[in-house]
Order: sequence, then structure tokens, then C-alpha cells
Amino acid sequence: MIIAITNQKGGVGKTTTAINLAAAFASKGLKTLLIDVDPQGNSSMSFIDIHEAKKSIYEVLVDPDTKIEDVIVSAKDQPNLDVVPARISLAKLESRLLGELDSHFRLKDNLASIKDDYDFVIVDTPPTLGIITVNALVASSHVLIPIQSSFFALEGTDDLLETIDKIKVRANPELQILGALITLYDKRTLLSRDIHDQISEVFGDKLFETVISKSVRLEESPAYQESIFSFAPRSSGAFEYYKLSEEVLSRV
Repeated sequence: MIIAITNQKGGVGKTTTAINLAAAFASKGLKTLLIDVDPQGNSSMSFIDIHEAKKSIYEVLVDPDTKIEDVIVSAKDQPNLDVVPARISLAKLESRLLGELDSHFRLKDNLASIKDDYDFVIVDTPPTLGIITVNALVASSHVLIPIQSSFFALEGTDDLLETIDKIKVRANPELQILGALITLYDKRTLLSRDIHDQISEVFGDKLFETVISKSVRLEESPAYQESIFSFAPRSSGAFEYYKLSEEVLSRV
């Protein structure tokens, strides 16, 4: 199971979802690998000291002599979870791979040697539909789409779904949409409920029943380099992401 957490819009909870879904799987005893392909590296910083990592996913994707095994780091205080870190250098990937015939397959080719070592691989993608995100989609078996509960929630969703369809035609026919996840939900407002209905109309039974509410604890936990399960285990965010992990397992 390789799940890309993808939406080309920023601020929709991709990294929060990647961090906490990976932590939830690991806490269940499932061997999990979190791959950070976002140049901001926020997923990486939540579990490891990025300054101690000698190499990152960037070197794996541009240097044939660097294998993905060489950059895997065990997450601190989180058994069953490993991390492939990202650095800001990853922002140069587009220009480095421009014109390369295998540019879209770099991540998939590198994962071939280790994917059987893990029950789940989670890929945290950047807020673009460029070559980095395409690499993630080509390498993945499933896509999870976080969608913020806001007025412009579905803006750009057509482009993402079109990109997924194009990748399914040739590069990765096995790719499936695992589901859409509503994030930053405020159940007190009528607008949030209206947007929930709109998203449900677009995704139908692909919409997860689990909804991730707005939460100060969820916003704070990455700053303390922790998942929500260790930072605030009794919070609504911990309950909701645990529930999401159960729902994902039921779908696969």
C-alpha cells in the first residue's frame, strides 16, 4: 500500500494528514514508511532532526548512486515508523529532471527495492501538480485527497482529477482514489455543512465518513515535533485521525 496525500492547494492539511496517518498505522504495529517529497520538509521535521540527515529524497531522485535505503531514518519515539526526509534542495528537482525520459518514474523505480519491507508507505506531496507530485502519483497505489472545508474548497479539484486520470492511462493504470477527506471542519457553521454536501456530491462514496475538525492541538503538534497521538492523545484530533486510519484499513 503506497498512499499519496495530494492536493495542489496549500493549507488543506496534507502534511497534518500524512504525519498523523503514518503515526496511527505505526501505533497499530504496522511497519510504515513516511516519504516527504515536499521541499518545505515539514513531515520530516515532525519525526527526525533534519540536520542529522546526511542525504534526502532529492539525492535519491537525481543521483543513481544514492539508493533510498541510504536515506531512511528511524522516527524518534515512534516504533514501526521510518522517514525519508526532504530538504529545500528538492525545489530544484523540476529543472534537474527536465527532459529526462524517466523523470516521472524516479520515485517508483527507487521504491521497488524496499516497498515489500513495509505494510504502508505514505507520501506527503507539495501543493503543486509538477514533476514531484507526478512522481508520487506514478509510484503510488492509492491517492488520498484532503479538502479544506472552505468556500473555495473544490477549486482546482478538476485539474487534480484530470491529472490522476492521465496518469492512470499509461504511467500507472493501478492507481486508485482511496478517498477524499474533509479537513479544518467547523461543525458550528452553516457554510461548513453546505460545503460538506458539495464535496459529497463530487466524490460520492469516495468521501470518508471521518471529518477532521479545526483543532488548535493539531496545529500545535508539528511545532513540538510530535504526532497528535503523543502530543494530545485525548484530543478530538487524535480520535479523528485514529478513526481515519480504521476507515482506510477497511477500504484496503
